[in-house]
Amino acid sequence: MEYSKEFKAALSQLSNIEKDRLIFRLLKKDKILSKKLYFELIDEETTDQKRDQMEEIVKEKVEYAAKYISNQKYFVVLIRKISAEITEHVKVTTDKFGDVSLNLFLINQILEYNDKLSRQRFNDIYKLYLYIINKIVKALALTKKLDEDYWMEIDQLLSTVYEKVTNNIYLEKLFINNGIDFNWFNVERIPDHFDLIIKDIKSQGFLK
Repeated sequence: MEYSKEFKAALSQLSNIEKDRLIFRLLKKDKILSKKLYFELIDEETTDQKRDQMEEIVKEKVEYAAKYISNQKYFVVLIRKISAEITEHVKVTTDKFGDVSLNLFLINQILEYNDKLSRQRFNDIYKLYLYIINKIVKALALTKKLDEDYWMEIDQLLSTVYEKVTNNIYLEKLFINNGIDFNWFNVERIPDHFDLIIKDIKSQGFLK
């Protein structure tokens, strides 16, 4: 939303007390903004520390969720909740690296349970597998926008993801059937026009 010069000028004329009241009213309605301001103004923990904490949270919560793998609908609900926590972390800390690394970490933690996943009926687990593929595709797209200093760490995560994906025959086939090239699991091999490639794949009805 664009704010006119007149509106900005009117706001600047408010007294400090009125401004404070408005700020606190807004913060009560916007949890993310409240946490973001707290992080930027008061919190002594760094973005790296917050990211490390999120890794522990993801690991613990996926371990709990894995108890319900046989109930795929509930399992996916739990995984989506974990993903939402990662999204909140990114919004609060503006952690662009974490947006990629934490989501790849989440996928790696899910695929730690490949043995259990492989015992599920494919029709039951299809939505989870498609969710995993789309998560990885998004991570690959975001990786190309990161500073090259991060690429080595992302490559390590991608290498682990690749190993686990190719150890799951149905997931591996689904990647191939949706037009995802495993060469892209190396940052330097992600095409510069990756977004256009994915857009074209989706226009053909895949990744859905």
